[in-house]
Amino acid sequence: MRNVWIIARREFRHYFVSPLAYAVLTMVFLILGGIFFINIYVGMQMGGISPDGRIVIQPLVTILLFATPALTMRLLADEQRMGTMELLLTAPVRDWELVVGKWLGSFFFMLLILATTWIYPFILDLMTDPGIDQGMLVSAYVGLTFMVASMLAMGVLISSLFKNQVPAFFATLGLLLFLWILGGFAGSGGNPVTRYLSFLGHFYDNLFRGVLHLTDLIYYLSLTILALFLGTQAVEARRWR
Repeated sequence: MRNVWIIARREFRHYFVSPLAYAVLTMVFLILGGIFFINIYVGMQMGGISPDGRIVIQPLVTILLFATPALTMRLLADEQRMGTMELLLTAPVRDWELVVGKWLGSFFFMLLILATTWIYPFILDLMTDPGIDQGMLVSAYVGLTFMVASMLAMGVLISSLFKNQVPAFFATLGLLLFLWILGGFAGSGGNPVTRYLSFLGHFYDNLFRGVLHLTDLIYYLSLTILALFLGTQAVEARRWR
């Protein structure tokens, strides 16, 4: 595990010197802040602000659909483009340690983003009486954390298949959009298998409503583990080329 933490710390620190990471941060907070301001303004014009912290969570889910591929596209693709992947593969680092370390670094950075967005529900809580439902807010953020973990894992998997960041970005975005569409079909009366595989269904049906179901968390955790496993296999395949 020592190698995992070394790689994770390296990747986490890299985000703070990456112009792309700051561009993603700016996009997240500008869009989310704009939507939050509009909701507050409209609420004041209508005579009352809705004390529902989910007005922050709902647009944040869509924003992260585009932010996640941008944060993961370089993790392994860049190593292959610069030729440093060969050095990593010859170092005393196991394939799974490399993949998990890359994912963990991006996950820590995303947790920082999610924690910072909590300022919007905090402001909303101060502006409303008796305040927002904290239990529902916590449930939604827990679900969002597990969802983001699986999205990042899929981004690492896709990044391991490419040598260029741009194709990795669009391939990850395409995969996430496919899962979005699958969730739409499930919500339109799909069969039980489709409903279980629904990426958004596990979030919006329970976690977003303030209901913590272990089944939903296991779904995202299983998806995360599967993506990291496949990413490890992809890296191992490159070792033997």
